[in-house]
Amino acid sequence: MNVKSTDLVSLFEDALKGVPHPELEETGIVVQVGDDVCRVHGLRNVVYGELVEFEGGNKGIVFNLDEYSVAVFLLYNTIPVQELEVVKRTGGEFKAPVGDALIGRVIDAVGKPLDGRGPIEATAFHSVETDVEPITQRSPIDESLETGILAIDALVPIGKGQRELIIGNRNTGKTAVALDAILHQKGKDVICIYVSIGQRQANLARILRLLEENGALDYTVVVSADASEAVLNQWLAPYVGCTIGEYYRSQGKDALIIYDDLSNHAIAFRQMSLLMRRPPGREAYPGDVFYLHARLLERAGKTINGGSLTALPMVQIQSDDITAYIPTNLISITDGQIFLDTKLFNQGMRPAVNVELSVSRVGGAAQTKAIKRMTKALRLELAQYHELLSFAQFGTELDEVSQRRLQRGTIAVALLKQPQFVTYNFVDQSLMLFLLKEDFLDKLPIGDVQQYATQFVSFVSSVHKDLYDEIFSSQNITDEQIEQLKVIAGEFDKLFVATV
Repeated sequence: MNVKSTDLVSLFEDALKGVPHPELEETGIVVQVGDDVCRVHGLRNVVYGELVEFEGGNKGIVFNLDEYSVAVFLLYNTIPVQELEVVKRTGGEFKAPVGDALIGRVIDAVGKPLDGRGPIEATAFHSVETDVEPITQRSPIDESLETGILAIDALVPIGKGQRELIIGNRNTGKTAVALDAILHQKGKDVICIYVSIGQRQANLARILRLLEENGALDYTVVVSADASEAVLNQWLAPYVGCTIGEYYRSQGKDALIIYDDLSNHAIAFRQMSLLMRRPPGREAYPGDVFYLHARLLERAGKTINGGSLTALPMVQIQSDDITAYIPTNLISITDGQIFLDTKLFNQGMRPAVNVELSVSRVGGAAQTKAIKRMTKALRLELAQYHELLSFAQFGTELDEVSQRRLQRGTIAVALLKQPQFVTYNFVDQSLMLFLLKEDFLDKLPIGDVQQYATQFVSFVSSVHKDLYDEIFSSQNITDEQIEQLKVIAGEFDKLFVATV
């Protein structure tokens, strides 16, 4: 009688069924390795997303379940993995560290510190893949998250729990806008998480120095997966940052997370998918690239316990083309977008926010009443200005009304210019917009508009502090206070002297 080897294996398996073997572990053998991914044979009961350990000390996550093998992406590209190396299951999934010990620290996607300040004692470890909060546990977005940037807070307001996409070409100030938002949260009891994906280490070092010099690291966690990291870490980093943000939201706190940027995240996922021989689709991205970002950004929101997680994802485009695959995906997932225009940037408009293509689907619900009252006609005036500007460039003679609108738009644009890393609270912004609304800036040379507005804010906050504090506490400006401000503006107008 001829007995095949496969029959013998089946006989042994049948004999071992039902027999408890607590000391036995399910293991596999590496049959192929390369490009941070390896194929493992023998892990018959392993599940998708499970964490596995290699005999040489490396770890990996299972991403593909084939008939005779599984694809495992490696967490570390510094620990070598050899063919025929033994792999064993852990029975668990990858978990990220959470807790207050992470504040002020720089970690990689695995949770290891990168700042040379010793180990991190995490409060707990939470799974990076969790269910999103159901609609019954969510609360409407009705509270403003100030960025300190006048052009954004006045025209494209962001609320706590919102997902607002920052979109633009390379070197148009996307990261600068996000960093301004982080710096402005100082003293506002908002935990910030900055996730760097596929960036150069020199860029991250500059950002860390800026945050440290401004005292922002006291409330910020930095998660980094630079371009030299394993591709799995670049895929993992946003989910790790989101998990940390959800930890604070579950405690009833407010958190702000920056994803810089999701273009690199999509590229990392495309690389992983092509290595696993998954069929490519549009622009060689896999078919589930939409789900990649949908399940990440859906985790942001405001909950009924009072906590919120606000997401500011970034995406890079080429030649101002917002109709590319990944940008359109993200636009459909998020609650609006801030479009930074290269043309405006080159014209000296900083931040280069394109008002026509930028939108917040939360709108006035995310604005304080003071700013909302002062910005009723601002978007319309800017739209009319840009429309008339194209006519004026062709030498077209404009009537008196059109010239007036053109002048108003020029003043508004000059007012919305803002130095980098200088932010204003909502009272300062309201006072600046008051000057525009009540025509106090009309007689000024364009070069003095910004200086006049900032000095007026300083004048009110120092000489008329009671009025300033009233607006701050009520978050509104009454008709009576507007009349007071008109008198104050008349006083200041006599005192103002422009400095060169």
